[in-house]
Amino acid sequence: MFDTRLTQIELAARWRISHRTLEYWRSLGEGPRFIKIGRLVIYRMEDVVAFENRELSEIPADKAGD
Repeated sequence: MFDTRLTQIELAARWRISHRTLEYWRSLGEGPRFIKIGRLVIYRMEDVVAFENRELSEIPADKAGD
């Protein structure tokens, strides 16, 4: 079981995106699940990994060699 928590800044650095992108996704109800305590937003590593796995793309076999 994962026990790591990431702040918005740490997750943005992990994915090499702007922390504002995470804010925008939250406003749309998209992105990984998060915990909000007051103004602090925390992402559980298990939710981050689950989101990454859902977003994982596969190349169809007929396109793999192109």
